[in-house]
Amino acid sequence: MSAYRDGDKTIVLLPAWLSGEDADEWVSRMLDRLAAKERRRRPTDEGLLERARELSVKYLDGEPDPVSVRWVDNQQHRWGSCTPENGAIRLSTRLKGLPEWVINYVIIHELAHLMVPSHGPEFWALVEQYPKAERARGFLEGFSTAVHTEPEEC
Repeated sequence: MSAYRDGDKTIVLLPAWLSGEDADEWVSRMLDRLAAKERRRRPTDEGLLERARELSVKYLDGEPDPVSVRWVDNQQHRWGSCTPENGAIRLSTRLKGLPEWVINYVIIHELAHLMVPSHGPEFWALVEQYPKAERARGFLEGFSTAVHTEPEEC
């Protein structure tokens, strides 16, 4: 059983032996799962702030405490940016729809910048607390290449 979007249509695949009320129940379940998955991949600004605070506690001892985390449309060459003076983090809307662990990496990268502004060893030691940091960097580099944009640091 699976569900996915195809343009403006939603496709739900069920086994042929399911019928009637069982099929209706499974369609409803699959649509709920698809919606939850989409919410995780396209969180609201409030959801991003909540996630950033959770990631801060989990990987950075809760030291960086962001004041805001929001999506922005004006970052075409950066995945994210921050202003350490006021605790604001901005994420490029180009990240929307990418895997949750990749978005988490960019959030952690920016959280680390709230503590260490440069890209020195102390900064990278913080970022590497996230177990999927190297994998996410590789994903973003590959993604940038695939869409013909020049990868840059956050």
